[in-house]
Amino acid sequence: MRAGGREDEEASRKLKSMDVDKAENGGGGAGEESPRPAVKYYGWKAMPFIIGNETFEKLGTLGTSANLLVYLTQVFHMRSVDAATLLNGLNGTTSLAPIIGAFLSDAYLGRYLALAIASVASLIGMFLLTLTAGADSLHPAECPAADGPCGTKATSYQLAVLFMAFAFLVLGSAGIRPCSMPFGADQFNPHTESGRRGINSFFNWYYFTFTAAMMISATVIIYVQSNVSWPIGLGIPTALMFLACVLFFMGTKLYVRVTPEGSPFTSVVQVLSAALRKRSLKQPKDPKQDLFDPPHTSAMVTKLAHTDQFRCLDKAAIVASPEEVRPGGAAPADPWRLCSVQQVEEVKCLIRIAPVWSTGIIYYVAVVQQSTYVVLAALQSDRRLGNNFHIPAASFTVFAMLAQTLWIPFYDRLLLPRLRKMTGKEEGFTLLQRQGIGIVLSTVAMVISAIVEDRRRAIALSQPTLGTTITGGAISAMSSLWMVPQLMVLGLSEAFNLISQIEFYYKEIPEHMRSVAGALAFCNLALGNYLSGFLVTIVHRTTGSGRNWLAQDLNKGRLDLFYWTIAGIGVFNFIYFVICARWYRFKGTSN
Repeated sequence: MRAGGREDEEASRKLKSMDVDKAENGGGGAGEESPRPAVKYYGWKAMPFIIGNETFEKLGTLGTSANLLVYLTQVFHMRSVDAATLLNGLNGTTSLAPIIGAFLSDAYLGRYLALAIASVASLIGMFLLTLTAGADSLHPAECPAADGPCGTKATSYQLAVLFMAFAFLVLGSAGIRPCSMPFGADQFNPHTESGRRGINSFFNWYYFTFTAAMMISATVIIYVQSNVSWPIGLGIPTALMFLACVLFFMGTKLYVRVTPEGSPFTSVVQVLSAALRKRSLKQPKDPKQDLFDPPHTSAMVTKLAHTDQFRCLDKAAIVASPEEVRPGGAAPADPWRLCSVQQVEEVKCLIRIAPVWSTGIIYYVAVVQQSTYVVLAALQSDRRLGNNFHIPAASFTVFAMLAQTLWIPFYDRLLLPRLRKMTGKEEGFTLLQRQGIGIVLSTVAMVISAIVEDRRRAIALSQPTLGTTITGGAISAMSSLWMVPQLMVLGLSEAFNLISQIEFYYKEIPEHMRSVAGALAFCNLALGNYLSGFLVTIVHRTTGSGRNWLAQDLNKGRLDLFYWTIAGIGVFNFIYFVICARWYRFKGTSN
C-alpha cells in the first residue's frame, strides 16, 4: 500500500482556488475572495486507522450477533419461536436502520460524525449485552437440569436491559453500515489515477476484512461463547469494539471530512415538482442555451453533463420567465419552480441506477440459501471429519467466506494488474461486467446444489443411514464435504457481485448522497431475504398436496427441484441484467 503520491499532491495544489468549504474542519464563507485551503488527501496513510477500525468493528458486531439465538434460548430461557421472532424483528430493524442513518449523514451529520456516534453506540450496546451475561441480576437463574424444562423466566427489568442493548446496537448499525465504506473511499483523490486505483483497491480490501471477520466470528468467537463462557465470549467482541473506536479516533487528523449540504432528497422532490408544473412546456431545442445551468461551485460534488435520457425531467430547468431567476443569474427565485441542470442530472442518475439495483434483490435469493437449506441439508449428511469431530452444520458458510478471502487478494494483487494491461481499464472488468459474472456464478452454484442434493437424497433412500436428526430425518451416508464446491462458487459470486455493487453505487450516485449508496446493498439483502421467504411459502403451498419439495424431512421432499427453480430464476435475472446494463449510461462529467 502506498501513501498517496506526487499526483495527489499536484492535484491538491490545483484545487487551491476551489471551494473546499465542504471538506475538512470547515473553511471560509462563500463570499470570500482569498484562496481557500486545498483538500489534502492522505490516501493509504489513513487506511491503517480506517481498515483497522473496520476489522475490529466487524469482529465485534458479528461476534456479538452471530450466536444470539443460542444466547436467548440458553441464558434468557426464551422459547425457540419467541427468540426467533425477536431476532427476526431485530435483524429487520438493523437492515432498515441504515436508510435512516444514511439520510441523517448526508443531510445533517456528515459521515465522520455519524460513524463516531454509531461506533460509541455499538460499544455501549455490546457492553450492556456483556453485562446481561456476566451479572447474575441481569439474567434468569440457571436451570436446575440442563436437559429439562426450565420455568425460570427473565424479569421485566432484565428484558429492559437486554432491549436497551439491542437498541444501541441498532443505532450503531444505522451509522456504521451506510457510512463506513463511503468514508474510507472519501480519503482518496478521485481526480488522479493513483487516487482512483486506491478507491478500487479499497473496496476489495474492505470486503476482504469483512469476510475474514465473519470467518473468525463463525468459528473462534462462537466456540468460546458455546463451550467456554458467555461473559468471556461476549466480552471479547466488546473489547474488540473498544479497539475499533480507539483506532478510528486516532486517525481523526488525517481524515477528509465531507460536510453535509442539506437533505439530498429535497432536491429530488424539487426536480419532480418543477417538471410536473412545467409538463405543458415544449422540450428545449438547445439544452445548452435554453436550460438553467449556473456556474458549478462545489469542490466535492462532480459537475454532471446534460444527457438526453428522461428528457421530460429537463422541463424542470426551463426558464419560463425572467422572474424565475434571481438578479445575477446564479440562483432560482423559487427552487420548487426552477431547478438547475445539475439537479436534474442527479435525479436521472438515481433513476438509471434503479433497474440495475433491482437485479441485486433477485441475486440474493440464491445467496441466502447458504444460511438456510444448505444448513438443513448438512444436518442430514455425514458431517464426520475424522473419528470424533463433527463439523457444525451452521459453520458450512465458512467455506463461502473462505473462497472470498482467498480470491480477493489474488484478484487485487495478481489478476487485476494483468487485466488492466489487457483491457486498458483501471478496474480490469467494468463494474457491470463483474456484477454479471457474479449473477452467472450464483446460478452455477444453484445448479451444483441441485445435483449434489439429488445425489444426497438418493444415497439416503438406497443405502443404510447414519441415524436420524432431532426432527426425525435420516442422515445420508454421503459426506457433507460434497457441498463445499457449491459454497465456494457462491462465495466467488459474492466477491464479484457484492463488491462491484457497492462500488457501482458509490461511483454512480452523486457525491453528497454516498451514504445512501452504502445503504442500498443492505436494502438488497433485506429484500432478497423477504423474496426468498415468499418463494419458500409459495413452493411449500403449491407442492404440499403431493410430494412437498420442502418437507421437514428433506429425504421425503425434493429440495433439488427448489434449487433448479432458483437457478431458472437466476437465468432470467441475468437476461434482465444484461438488458439493464446495455441500456445504462454511466455518470458523465463536464468541465
